[in-house]
Amino acid sequence: MHATTQKTRNNPHVSVYNIEKRFNHFTALDGVSLDIEQGELVCLLGPSGCGKTTLLRCIAGLEQQDSGKIFNGIRDISYLPPQARDYGILFQSYALFPNLTVQQNIAYGLAGNPRLMVKDRVAEMLDLVGLTGSEKKYPSELSGGQQQRVALARALAPSPSLLLLDEPMSALDARVREHLCTELRNLQKSLNITTLMVTHNQDEAMLMADRIAVMNHGRVEQYATAEEIYRQPATPFVAEFVGQGNWLPFQRNDLGVAMVGEQEIYLNHPLTHNQGRLFCRPEAVRFNQVSANDNNFSANVQDITFLGSRCLMRFELDTLPGHSLQAEIAPSEMPAIVDGKVKVTLPANQLHVFA
Repeated sequence: MHATTQKTRNNPHVSVYNIEKRFNHFTALDGVSLDIEQGELVCLLGPSGCGKTTLLRCIAGLEQQDSGKIFNGIRDISYLPPQARDYGILFQSYALFPNLTVQQNIAYGLAGNPRLMVKDRVAEMLDLVGLTGSEKKYPSELSGGQQQRVALARALAPSPSLLLLDEPMSALDARVREHLCTELRNLQKSLNITTLMVTHNQDEAMLMADRIAVMNHGRVEQYATAEEIYRQPATPFVAEFVGQGNWLPFQRNDLGVAMVGEQEIYLNHPLTHNQGRLFCRPEAVRFNQVSANDNNFSANVQDITFLGSRCLMRFELDTLPGHSLQAEIAPSEMPAIVDGKVKVTLPANQLHVFA
C-alpha cells in the first residue's frame, strides 16, 4: 500500500516517508519510511553506522533530510526548527548542565512560565522519577542512573507529544541498565507518551519496544514486533543480528528437494532457490524425537557449556562435517550421548530459507 494511503487510514502519531540523507558521498538514510502510533514505544535497532541516530536527528530537526517528509499527526514538521516540533529528547551523554542543580536542570525547559507553576512541575517530575529530595544536588553528586533520571525528568517536564531517546542506557552497567529499562518502560506506558528510542542493544529493544525497526546500511530491513522479528526474520541480516542462530548450506536436487550434504530436508515452504542457507534458532533444535516427518540427523557432540538455567551444546552433523552448530536446552532435557554421538532433530516448521 502506498504510504500516503496508509497515513490517511491509520493517522499515526509520527510518520516518516521516504527519508534520504547523505553526508558527501556517504548515504546515511536510503528511503526510510515508518510510522509510530500514539502511545507506542518504537526502537531503532542496528549496528553503528546503520543510520538510526541520523533518522532520530532528522525527526528532531537536528539534521535536515535531503528528501522525504516527516509528520506529527497531520502536521508537516519536515522543515520546522527543533523548538517547533514538540518533543523531549534524552541524549546518550544526558547533557546535564554541571553548574546547575537538579531543580534548575529540570526547570530549564520551562523558562517563561510562572515561578510557582515551574516549582510544582519540577516537584512532580522528581516524584515521577523517584528523586524527591535531590533538588539541591549537582549532577556530579549523582550516580549515572540518577543523572539519567534527571535528564529524563527534564525531557518530560514541558509535556512533549513525542519523547526521543538516543542510546539512553549505554553509559550504565548491565544491572542498572536492566532495572532502568523496566522503569522507563513502565513510566512510558503510564504516561502514554509516544516514544522513539535508538539502541544497538537487542536486549533493550526486545525488553522495551512495542515494535522494532531493524536498520542496516541506511534502510529498514524489518519493522515488526520483537516476537515477529525473532521468530520470522525477514532477511539474513535480521536473523543474524537479533539473537543467535544456526546456518546450514543447502542445494536443491533434481527433484526440487533441499539437500544438506547427502541428506534430504523437509521444509514447510516450497523451495524456489537452487541453493542457499537454512536458518534455525538454537532452542529450536530437538533431541531423540524421531518421526518420519522430521529432519533427523546423527551428530557428533563437540562440547557442552552449563549456564545455570540452560546448557549450550555445540555439535556437527554427520552429513555436514566441519560445520559447527549450536543447541540451547534445559539441563533436565539433556539427551543421551553415546560415544560422543547424539540424535538431532531440526523441525521443518523452525527452518527458514534464505537465498
